Amino acid sequence: MATMSQTWFIFIAVTVLAVQLCIGEKSCVIWSSAGPVVTLGSSFEVYCTFNCKCKGSMSCHPPIQQECIEFNTTTMYFKVGNITTNRTFSCQCDCTALDPCGLDIYAGYKPESPKNISCTYEVINNERGAVFCNWIRGRDTYLWNSSVLWVRTRSGTHTDEPVSYKVSSKGTDPSASFTVSTSVQLISVWVQVQNPLGNATSMTFNYTLSDIAMPSTPVLVQPKCSSRECVIKVQQSVRTQHLEIQYRAEAQTWISYADSGVQTSLEQVISSLEPYRLYHFRARSKFSTGLWSQWSTNVSSRTQEEAPAKELDVWYAEAASDFKSLRVYWKEANISITRGKIVEYRVSVLNQTSGVVFGTNISANARNYSVPFCAKCEVTLWARNSKGMSPPARITTNHRHAKPIKVVQVTTENHTVTISWRKPETAPPHAAYVVEWYPEGHKLEELRWVRLGRNDNHANITGIKPFECYEGAVYVVYNESSVSKRRFTGVVTLESAPAAGPSVQEEVEGNKVKVTWIEIPRGQRGGCITNYTIYLESGSGYRQSYSMPASERTHIIKDLPPAVYSLWMTASTARGEGPAGQKIKFFIEQETQLSLLLMCGLASLIMLFLLCLCQSSAVRQRFWVFFPCLKLDDVPDPANSKWAKECTQEKGKMNLQLQSSNSSATEEEEEPILVDVEELPKQSTDIHSATDVSSLLPHQTSMSPMTEPVIYIKSFSHDSDSSDHTHTSLDTNTTVDYISGHGPENIYEDEEVEDDEEPFLDMLGFFPSHNIIIEPFGGKLTLDAVKIDCNDFFQNS
Repeated sequence: MATMSQTWFIFIAVTVLAVQLCIGEKSCVIWSSAGPVVTLGSSFEVYCTFNCKCKGSMSCHPPIQQECIEFNTTTMYFKVGNITTNRTFSCQCDCTALDPCGLDIYAGYKPESPKNISCTYEVINNERGAVFCNWIRGRDTYLWNSSVLWVRTRSGTHTDEPVSYKVSSKGTDPSASFTVSTSVQLISVWVQVQNPLGNATSMTFNYTLSDIAMPSTPVLVQPKCSSRECVIKVQQSVRTQHLEIQYRAEAQTWISYADSGVQTSLEQVISSLEPYRLYHFRARSKFSTGLWSQWSTNVSSRTQEEAPAKELDVWYAEAASDFKSLRVYWKEANISITRGKIVEYRVSVLNQTSGVVFGTNISANARNYSVPFCAKCEVTLWARNSKGMSPPARITTNHRHAKPIKVVQVTTENHTVTISWRKPETAPPHAAYVVEWYPEGHKLEELRWVRLGRNDNHANITGIKPFECYEGAVYVVYNESSVSKRRFTGVVTLESAPAAGPSVQEEVEGNKVKVTWIEIPRGQRGGCITNYTIYLESGSGYRQSYSMPASERTHIIKDLPPAVYSLWMTASTARGEGPAGQKIKFFIEQETQLSLLLMCGLASLIMLFLLCLCQSSAVRQRFWVFFPCLKLDDVPDPANSKWAKECTQEKGKMNLQLQSSNSSATEEEEEPILVDVEELPKQSTDIHSATDVSSLLPHQTSMSPMTEPVIYIKSFSHDSDSSDHTHTSLDTNTTVDYISGHGPENIYEDEEVEDDEEPFLDMLGFFPSHNIIIEPFGGKLTLDAVKIDCNDFFQNS
């Protein structure tokens, strides 16, 4: 029978092929033994019959792992086994211009019976309602399906004929809806589905409409709110027996406010709300029987403001740089405390000693403010919204004192730091604790704190950044004033060695160097710096290291020998030493008597300047006008005096006679003063003493013959009386006779004593008048040799 059917099928196919060939449309005919739609996993054959005058071939997409089989000279086929997906087969002929032929095979399942038909009845008004039904369609058939919902209604004793309704396939589950009159009491529903492989029908489900009836979704009007309650108006199309309203603030959970009513338009008052909160509302309703309606669309409204309910959480820090200001900090309070939008803060400072009050308003965005510091000041802070001011928060600088906290322990685990302490025995009954913490060295910028109760003995600190070093303190607070505190340092959760070295500067002074360094940037410290290390080395092999505490920023290295030095620094944490910073070089020079050289040079410049001034007669005259007490009386040149003539008559002896100021040339002279003159051999002409008079006569010394005998004047006077005579001889009325020297040894002519010689005479007053030793000079001794010539002195100077 199967062979007969197959033969008949082939005959029909050949006939169709012959017709197509006669028409001239296709070059082949293709068909499947199971049809174009097959069951997934089934096996079948696909045949292709070609024109007898061409050589044909078959192909499949996606390809199958087999070759096509020749059925006869004009027909070939594929054996397809256990098909798992849709496939496309095609036939080609290589010797004709006719179009190839192809066939799409679809694989799927027969539909299953729908299950769990669920229906609801929404009462639109008093005359009609809408029924919504959905169900589970079963497994996917991978084919196109058509579904129909059949409904039979019954009103009293009358039953209507079944009516089909179109099914919507949107979503995962199919659904259908239809309208019914309010007189309908019962409905029967079932679903029928079919595809090319077959059809299926669900069970019949019966519903009493009063059991599945629900009101239409309520509509909420925009609420009207005060600070503590909102009035909600609900609109409904039908009369209901139950109404439920839910509300929530922000992202909180819904809170039900249930009530009952039989009106189509209701106003519900929702009380016990918080001020300045954004609330969301929704509602649903229900008949005495049946189902709750769908939730209405959410409506939102904000309650009105009230004055802030509580004082701000306030803390303070003294400015460590100048200790002249106090910085007050406060936290942004939550909405339950502010009860509105803060528009500004107000700070007031009361000096309890003088009674002076200072106040100012601060922006609502501020979180700290600096006020002048005083020993007995009270700082008060308020927050203000549109409804009023918060209670005052106070900070006083007049601290109480009690026994400090003895033990503060710091433990770190999982990025959380726990600060624990032992409560003081004498803590006030209403004491509280404040724990403050901040990154090391950044108290004013990043201060954080937490306020705890009297019974607390630890605080868990979160938000600690890894590889950051923190410090802080635990305070005991009573009536806003600190009674004691205990500091803690070196708090870190994760730590590593520093990533860089400090930046270094040097300042060399003599054989010592002052090293100054700057802290490593926060991001490169790796945690808490424990110490710094200075490394110093020279080219001669000198090496030394110096360990500095983390708090130091300068260090002086003393007694360094002269050399060229290299210096660098590193920083260390508990995890190890970091890399070296930038290397710098400096030079220690050999010590010199620099101060002494500078003093000598300065004295020489002053002397040279004074000597230059002495060359001007105008300067000298002006000097004696202002300082007459320093001027000595004029001393006549002894070389040209009258009594000097007698001195030259005796060899080796000189008679020095002093004349009275009132004597004349004819009067008798007083007893002469004898001066011994001794001839000595020629000695070195080097200067022997700073007081040598010959230094004042360089031209005489330099021009004396080297072979002449040396003569020294032993003494000018014997007793103090000679000074009196000398003073008398300087009287302006004294007549002095000048004489000129004789002999080849006198190479200078007589010169008159001029006024410009007076400064030199004054200078002689600074030299001692006894035992003056004159440098050796050649030739016979005459008073011309000791003639005072100031002009020659200054010229040679």
